[in-house]
Amino acid sequence: MSKPIINRRQFIQIIALASTSWPLISQAEKTSHLQTPRKSSDLVYKNLKDPWLSIAEVQEHLFPADDTSPGAKDIYALRFLRNMLDAPDTESEEKEFIIKGVGWLNDLSIKNYKQSFMKLSSKDKESVLRKIETSRAGSRWLNLMMTYLIEALLSDPIYGGNKDQKGWQWLEHIPGFPTPTSEQVYFKLGNQSNDLSQRRSQTLRATS
Repeated sequence: MSKPIINRRQFIQIIALASTSWPLISQAEKTSHLQTPRKSSDLVYKNLKDPWLSIAEVQEHLFPADDTSPGAKDIYALRFLRNMLDAPDTESEEKEFIIKGVGWLNDLSIKNYKQSFMKLSSKDKESVLRKIETSRAGSRWLNLMMTYLIEALLSDPIYGGNKDQKGWQWLEHIPGFPTPTSEQVYFKLGNQSNDLSQRRSQTLRATS
């Protein structure tokens, strides 16, 4: 008898459960100047330039929408990432590492396909990302991209991702009540965010 196939939503639910012992959600709660969600006229995905244009393409490739689930753009994953990287307590090394990864991405795309990553077909994008994954630093870069994507999906919308609670709705998650206001975000309740920043910084140094 064949084993049941786990679907995408079940996979994310498992990750969400595992995150209770891993700083996945908590990392989303450390910023001290948040760009909170606005109306549907939000321009987060309009008039983008690199490195954000390439990062948005990577996010959408790693977490595309389908008939039953939201994608990276639906949950405003890019705005969430920018909120996290712009937070004053985010290590500058982390932001530099992510930006540097965009350079590797486009250099490899141009070398192999004579055009930037965003212009590649889905198949060629996959090939480039698989190639980047083979290096230690490249693998860490992609892991960070996925970490921020999952955080954007699972975190409270007050942090900029999970637009209109689409991630929670898809996962059938019922959040705790009341949800935080701008005066009740995690960074104002203690200094655990500093511990999380140090952990991620140490991981990055280990791959450099």
